[in-house]
Amino acid sequence: MQAANRLQKALRTGSGLSFGAWQMLPGANLSRTIARCGFDWIVVDTEHGNIDDSAMHEAVAAIAGCGVSPIVRIAANEVWMVKRALDSGAHGIIVPLLYTADDARKLVSSAKFPPTGQRGFGSPFPMEKFGISTTTEYLQQANDGLLTIVQIETKEALDNLEEIAKVPGIDVLFIGPFDLGNSIGHPIIDNTMHDELKDAITRIQQVAKDNKKSSGIFCTSGDQARSYADRGFQMISVVGDMISLPLHMSSSLDSAKGSYVHTALNLAKGAVSGAAKMTGPYGR
Repeated sequence: MQAANRLQKALRTGSGLSFGAWQMLPGANLSRTIARCGFDWIVVDTEHGNIDDSAMHEAVAAIAGCGVSPIVRIAANEVWMVKRALDSGAHGIIVPLLYTADDARKLVSSAKFPPTGQRGFGSPFPMEKFGISTTTEYLQQANDGLLTIVQIETKEALDNLEEIAKVPGIDVLFIGPFDLGNSIGHPIIDNTMHDELKDAITRIQQVAKDNKKSSGIFCTSGDQARSYADRGFQMISVVGDMISLPLHMSSSLDSAKGSYVHTALNLAKGAVSGAAKMTGPYGR
C-alpha cells in the first residue's frame, strides 16, 4: 500500500516536496484529466465542492487509476465521513476546522483500525486503489499506508498548535490561509495577506518541523506554490478546477474581444469578468 501512495512516498523522500490540485466539480473524466497533468495528489473536495458520496467514489477510483493519490477533504470531523472517504479507497483524508488536540485524537481514532483506533472494517472497494487484491492485506497495511491531514485554519487551532502537532497519527499540518485569516481577524482582502497571518503561517511550518510532521498550504497559482516550495513546505496545492477554469476562460474571452480599451469599455458598462470577481491570488 505504501508503495502505491504517491503522496506518502513523496513526503517521506528527500525534501518531501509534492504538488497537488483541487477538484470541486464532479466527474471521473475531469478527475482523470487533472491527474494526467502530472500532479502527485488531488484533493476531492466534499466540503466546499459540488461532490456527493457517489461522485467521491468515482473520483477516487479515476485518480488512483492514473497513479496519483486521491485525497478526500471531508466536510467535518465526523466518524462516518472519515469512514466513507477511506472506504472509497482514498490514500488519505484532509479534515477542516480542527480546534483542539482532542479533535485530532478523535480523528486519528476514526481513521485507524484497532488496536490503534476504532475504524470499522468491511469495505470491498479500496484494495485496487493500492494495487492489492485482498481485504486482509488492506486491513493489515492501512494504518501505516494512509495519510491523516489536519487543516490549521482557526484561531483555536493556532492557540493549540503545539498540542495538535504532538498527536500521534497526524501526518500533515495543512494551512487554509483564507479561513485562518478570517478566524484571526485578518482576512485576505484585495489579494493582500496581513503580516500577522504571514507570521502564523511561518509558525505553523516551524511547529510541524519540530514535531516531525509535514507542512502543507493551499495556494491559488503556480507562482505562489513555487514560493512556498522554496520556503520548505512539502504538501502544496497549485491550482483548482474552479480557479483555473473561470480564470482561463475569462482571460481567453478578454483576448478575443481585443484591446484594453475594449475591455475598459466593458468594465465601465458593468460587464466585469469572472476573473475580476474572484478572491485571490493572495500573497502580497
